[in-house]
Amino acid sequence: MLPTLFISHGSPMLALDPGASGSALAQLAAELPRPQAIVVVSAHWESGHLLLTGAAHPQTWHDFYGFPPALHALQYPAPGNPTLAEEVVELLGAAGLNAALDPRRPFDHGAWVPLSLMYPAADIPVIQLSLPSRHGPELQTRIGHALANLRERDILLIGSGSITHNLRELDWHAGPEQIADWAEEFRQWMVQHLAADNEQALHHYREQAPYAARNHPSDEHLLPLFFARAAGGPLTIAHSGFTYGSLGMDIYRFG
Repeated sequence: MLPTLFISHGSPMLALDPGASGSALAQLAAELPRPQAIVVVSAHWESGHLLLTGAAHPQTWHDFYGFPPALHALQYPAPGNPTLAEEVVELLGAAGLNAALDPRRPFDHGAWVPLSLMYPAADIPVIQLSLPSRHGPELQTRIGHALANLRERDILLIGSGSITHNLRELDWHAGPEQIADWAEEFRQWMVQHLAADNEQALHHYREQAPYAARNHPSDEHLLPLFFARAAGGPLTIAHSGFTYGSLGMDIYRFG
């Protein structure tokens, strides 16, 4: 049975400059059985209610600006899987969670950038699940539980976000050894409670974790972690590190 993954996807430039995080993603993909399909929750598809990509061939969306033309030229032409998307809608409905298909939604960079480093051939079907971010961690936990059994069919479940994400406080000149104390302390708190499977504390991280609001001025980049955790098993840290002083690049494996 496949594990689930939480991937800190960093800057879109990860696709062109993979660094240590990209190497860890490639190694992780090589170690896992080849998935039959991938279901990914990205921080970059916020929505009011649950939606899934329903197209047979979703487009690659370059949902960013100010980056070099080479990045905008990249494509990730993985097929969709409308049949699986409909099944996921049914699984969510059985758990009391209403969802619908969006036949026009493309893959945003939170999905295609890490997948391009894990499965560069783009030949594994991918569906993307939206993030109703206003509903907080508890909803993502419910979604993870509802879809956990897909792992038994070699369907890889991924949450793509960031363990820390405050773009206003990035140090663009910081080396990998320069880590802000407030980012490291938050990251350590999260790892401690993930390892202990302390769901109550994790759900209330904004009140309990040190520097929570400073690391996550808004929730969306941490919420995919709760999906991956709920759908998976015990925590293993596949990669740990920071870029720009405080942008966490951790990759977690659950199960």
